[in-house]
Formats: sequence, structure tokens, C-alpha cells
Amino acid sequence: MDSIGGIVLENEDRTVRLDFTYDSILKSVYERSLLPKESYPRLLNMGIDEITRFIQESEYKNDVDELAMKYSGGDLAEHALNRNLALTYDKLVRITSGELNYLIVAYLKRYDIWNIKTLLRGKIYNASVEDILESLIAAGEFTYTSMSELAAKATYQEIVEALKHTEYYPLLQKFDGTNLAYIENELDKIYYADLFEAIGKPRSKDRKLFAQVVRLEVDVKNLINLFRLKKAGVMQPDEIMPLMIEGGLELKIEKLAALPYDEFVNELQRTQYWEAISGVVGPDMISLTTLESRLTRYYLESSTILSHVSPITVVPILDYIIHKNNEATNLRIIFRGKETGLSDELIKDQLVII
Repeated sequence: MDSIGGIVLENEDRTVRLDFTYDSILKSVYERSLLPKESYPRLLNMGIDEITRFIQESEYKNDVDELAMKYSGGDLAEHALNRNLALTYDKLVRITSGELNYLIVAYLKRYDIWNIKTLLRGKIYNASVEDILESLIAAGEFTYTSMSELAAKATYQEIVEALKHTEYYPLLQKFDGTNLAYIENELDKIYYADLFEAIGKPRSKDRKLFAQVVRLEVDVKNLINLFRLKKAGVMQPDEIMPLMIEGGLELKIEKLAALPYDEFVNELQRTQYWEAISGVVGPDMISLTTLESRLTRYYLESSTILSHVSPITVVPILDYIIHKNNEATNLRIIFRGKETGLSDELIKDQLVII
């Protein structure tokens, strides 16, 4: 017996009702379709104004139209993309219920973590309130109004105190203005610990698949961090392990942390991730941009495969959430790359196109 959206599969009638409800949710989600991958080569050949007009003719039209009087160029794109992302995810939360809603809300709390990090970084580096607001995404439990109030605080200490009624406060009290990397890493750990707690011991098919996608994501994040640390010369397990996230799918983190770089790479050849990165991993690898893009692409492709194999589960909705975020990231990279004068080739290398 499986369940989704609070409806239980018990007999034919109930099954028909479940499929109808689920299909209605998917239809509503995909009313705002993702940009086809063929759009990206065209976008790379455009200037900022042309790109703005292009997305203004897509699902981002309302967002661009409503913000165009206040912003322009990359700033307009940044605010429009973040607004669209927040509204899209808010719609998902509103049209779902029960099991499906519970898991989606737990997953979207990652944006609360993102926003806390953004607020702290902004205050530490003396960013303007407007610059901070530009990077906030109201897709979690924090509202845009509440985040705007936090962004207007004079110091990071005031932000921390304003969050004293949240689960993050005990950790944030440890922030002294010099240990941002530690705080950010611990925030990530809190997020994934809470998410795995929400998933619980998965028994239903949808929870098992949901857990598999999340655990795969943890592996990819840990692997990217391992490469960064190894290339930076950090080799001691007692320095590496505190930076790792628990709950991954396949990687034996403790073993990998203890290996020198060459042995670390050899060990990865036994994992499912090797085929995705084998073409770019080597002793002379300087930039990790392509490696990170390939791992991210592998994660996105795996999520899509799982959603096709098991269409009547939470995974297609999760797959849409993941790809929607990736689309916003790609568009943000293109806008900012064009704005700062990066070559099309450098911009393309940072994109993850599925």
C-alpha cells in the first residue's frame, strides 16, 4: 500500500482518484514549463537587453514586467529569477497536501539556509541592503518581508538575535564574524539532518525514491568538497571529516578522506560517479569548474531517470524543483557573465544543460 498527497492506494477506485490528483498536480506544475536546452546557445549569442526580452516572452514575463520599473540589466534578471523561483515553489506548496506537501516543505527549507548565509555574508562584507535583497530567495519558510527586515539590520549580531526563535539560533550564537565557513557548513549539516529526519525510515516507494535522490545529492556535494580540499592540499582526515555531510548514497567518506590524491582518484573509479568525471580528472587539473558541472549534471540526470521509472511518486515533483533551480542558476550565470564581459566559452563551461 503506497500513498502520496495524503491519498492511500487501496483499491481501483482509490487508485483512479490518486492518479487524477497526482496528474493534476503535475499539470499545474508544468504549466510553467522549463526552457528547452536549445535555448541556451541562442542566449549565449545575445546581449543583456536581448536576453531580457527573450525571458520576458517566457514564463518569466510577469516577473520582468513587474520589476522593470525598479531594476535593469543583471539586477533586473536577478530579482526576476528569484521572484519566479519563489512563486513557483510557493504554488507547489499550496497545491499539494499530506505526504507530498510534507516532503516538499522539508526539501525547500534549503532556501532558508541559503538566505541565512546570504544575510550573514552581506553584513560581514558590508554589502548594501539592496545587494543583499537581490540574492534572497523566499522559497522556504521565511517570507520576503521578514527577510527584508533582517537585511535592514545594521549588524550581523542583530540578525542573529532576530533569529533567536528559530532552530538555527544555538549555532548562530557561535558566529563571531570570523568563522563564517564553519557556520555555513554547520547550517548545511542541520538542513540535511532535518531533511533525513523528515523522510524517516522510508517504507513507501515514494519516500524510498525521495531518500535516494537526496542521498545522491549528499554524495555529489561531499565529492565536490573532497576535490576542493584535496587540490588545496588538505589531507588530514580530522580536518576533512568535519566538513562532510552524513547520509550519502555510496561514497565511503572516511576512507576517501584518508587517501592521498592519486589513491583518492583511483578509489573513485569503483563508484557510479567515475564515468561522469573520468574525462576531466587528472593530476594536472587546475580548475574544478568542469568537474563540478559534470557531477551536477549527473545528479540532475539521475533524478530525471528516477522520475521516469516511477512516475506516480514524489520524485517527478522533486525532479521539477531541482531542474527549475538549475534553470534559474544557468540564466543567472549567463546574465552575470555577459555583464562582467566573460567570454561565451567561459560562461558555457559553467552552465549545466540537460
